[in-house]
Amino acid sequence: MHLLSKFSCRMFGRPDPWLGLAAALALLAGIALTSPGPVRAGESASPATKGDAATKNEGGFTVQVPQSPPLAPVPIGYLRETVEHPRPASRLDVEPKDAGIAGAKMAIEENNAGGRFTGHAYSLDVSSIASAEKAVEALEKFLASGHHYIVVDASADTLLKLSDWAKDKDILLFNIRATDVSLRQENCRANVMHIVPDRYMLADALAQYLVTMKWTNWLLVHGSTPGDLAYAEAIKRAAGRFGATIVDIREYKDISGGRRDDVGTVPPGKQASAGAAFAANPDYQVIVVADEDQVFGPYIPYRGGGDPRPVAGTTGLIATTWSAGHEKWGATQANNNFEKDFHRLMLPIDYQASVATRAIGEAVTRNPGSDFATVAAFIHGPELQLAPFKGIKQQFRPWDGQFRQPIIIATDKVPVAFSPQRGFPHASHPEIEVDTLGIDEPESVCKM
Repeated sequence: MHLLSKFSCRMFGRPDPWLGLAAALALLAGIALTSPGPVRAGESASPATKGDAATKNEGGFTVQVPQSPPLAPVPIGYLRETVEHPRPASRLDVEPKDAGIAGAKMAIEENNAGGRFTGHAYSLDVSSIASAEKAVEALEKFLASGHHYIVVDASADTLLKLSDWAKDKDILLFNIRATDVSLRQENCRANVMHIVPDRYMLADALAQYLVTMKWTNWLLVHGSTPGDLAYAEAIKRAAGRFGATIVDIREYKDISGGRRDDVGTVPPGKQASAGAAFAANPDYQVIVVADEDQVFGPYIPYRGGGDPRPVAGTTGLIATTWSAGHEKWGATQANNNFEKDFHRLMLPIDYQASVATRAIGEAVTRNPGSDFATVAAFIHGPELQLAPFKGIKQQFRPWDGQFRQPIIIATDKVPVAFSPQRGFPHASHPEIEVDTLGIDEPESVCKM
């Protein structure tokens, strides 16, 4: 219509609306004459040319629309170890059945949103296992079915067995659960990428904030499990690094099978007598709790035995990868989308699974058509740049495979800060502040 109107105007040297209207009517009439009528019973539409979608009009013309090439599948495996945990103090701390899996599914959708344009189709396959031996069997099946990237929600022992079996195979494992420092140090492996921070990173992030707030005298209360003892050691190390003082250390003795009413009092100091259980409290500004299973920590200090002080560590004010109250840098949209799809709040384990899955998607997208070795090298290298809602680009540390990331300092409702805090310099990579958290390169004993 536009061309005919333009032609009419050029012919007559001036615009003529009637001629333009006539030209439009003529064009519409031509389209009507060449348009096919409805297909009657017993008739079929014109066959499409092989590889194309074709429409042919009798006495008219054929329009061919090229079809998109088939998408290359990128299957991602998810290994979840199901183990028995001690009963937490609150039923709110019991993880939902899809914990972690939901986060990976959210990232699969995001991967596929871009994959449609880059020629990739991502999928997630979940295998739940109850032992390290079953985990290795599941990993073997994953590899046989073309899964080269595996998100692992399992203990350190199981992760090491998986890594050892996968040595020299085209497999990259993404640790989203095990916080053991040894996995990044003497037991580090080149085929394991750590999304979840280790205990040293978490303790350092919390310590930096407490010292910045000038809460430098700590009472440390820890449980008796291996995880509690390991976290307590991380707290001691962080206090020494950043200028805090642990004025007293007390061990909480869990009452196995005891009533909930008996749980959670702060143990007495070592100098206290049986008749004056709480008489020997040294002066402290904050109670730092090491209770990874949340058995007694949530009750401190409300059951007595401690001065009214802020509580931090594994309960109260915590260092974490994610908070449902986080609202900066697109986090509000991420939280809202997750809640809409899965009808619950996003947990740290969901966030960690999501970051692992997105790292795979980003690496495959940046290296279209490349083999496994090229994609794996990209994930290990500085070219990988993720921005998972924390304000800065993030990637993996080259010396131990740990994901560099800011740590959220949060209560159960709101984030109050992000670590690293300013003012804690370090010799290695001074331009990368997040390397003040955990073991920096000069300290590392990892030999990958």
